[in-house]
Amino acid sequence: MIQQRLRQADNYWLSPMVTGVDLDLAQVRAFVRAADELHFGHAAEELSISQQALSKRIARLESTLGRRLLDRGGQGVRLTEAGHRFLEPARQALAAADLAVAAVLDTHRPLRIDVWGHLYAPMRTLAQVAAGESLRLELGHGRDLPSVITALLHGDIDAAFGRVHAPPPTGLTHRLVRLEPVDAILHADHPLANAPAIRPAQLRDSVLWTPGALHRLNFLHRFAMAFGIHQHAEGANLGLDHFLDDLAADPHRFSLLPADIPLPPHPAIRSVPLIDPTPLYAWSLLWRGNGGHSLLDTLTSAFVTEAEHNRWLEHDPTRDWLPERHSTDASTSTAS
Repeated sequence: MIQQRLRQADNYWLSPMVTGVDLDLAQVRAFVRAADELHFGHAAEELSISQQALSKRIARLESTLGRRLLDRGGQGVRLTEAGHRFLEPARQALAAADLAVAAVLDTHRPLRIDVWGHLYAPMRTLAQVAAGESLRLELGHGRDLPSVITALLHGDIDAAFGRVHAPPPTGLTHRLVRLEPVDAILHADHPLANAPAIRPAQLRDSVLWTPGALHRLNFLHRFAMAFGIHQHAEGANLGLDHFLDDLAADPHRFSLLPADIPLPPHPAIRSVPLIDPTPLYAWSLLWRGNGGHSLLDTLTSAFVTEAEHNRWLEHDPTRDWLPERHSTDASTSTAS
């Protein structure tokens, strides 16, 4: 009888009633950070706690749930099946908690928005949209889309503005806000520098110059693959003036820039429109699906108004080129 009761008690511990479990958010945050990093040392450093404290928090969470969430062994840290199931709801729980705190404490905090991008200067569009709004903005500069997504999921930023070229994880939402034509930027001695317009296929024998590794610049990489451009050269992303100087170092080089970007005078550089098709760079606004800042609604509404006024989302599939299919009806979609 005693053994039977012990087995019953053990089964109850292993299968707790969901409605009877009170989660400690510090423990949940420790688990989520460890699941993101897959390294206890890195996760502890991110949370500014010791590795021992992190381990204890996760162990207590596992004890509360009656399930092992993470395995540590010779292969490193990995999520168990239960850990995989728990991860996304855990993110949502933390996001809801952050939202509750922000509603009380952060009413006057600026909207933290990342304007990551390489030479496509998203701040120009953001400045145009925010000019007529009473928006308190705090700008950040992520390295690339994965780093920005991590910052959003961790609550380090409220929104991001740039090109979403891969589906973000569950819990993040994005809205297409602008389709921007790009021009070819060429050396003045390039054979096509004086043409009234250039077809992308005409650049096949030219050298694509990129401000960074081509494989990390998704738009330029896809452009090169789509139009058979096999020669490229790479440099550092040190700003527009440096970009133009590096481009001018070789008469066979070209690159792409937004058609309306104000170029500084440069005797060795020409800007020529691209046609048949015209490449379009797709800008999106990206944020956590449950919001998190009172100014987000104002910002998204401003984008919708500006896009309609300037016809930012119009395109003709027979004349324009997009690396991937985008919805152009400005409807909000949840990434999956």
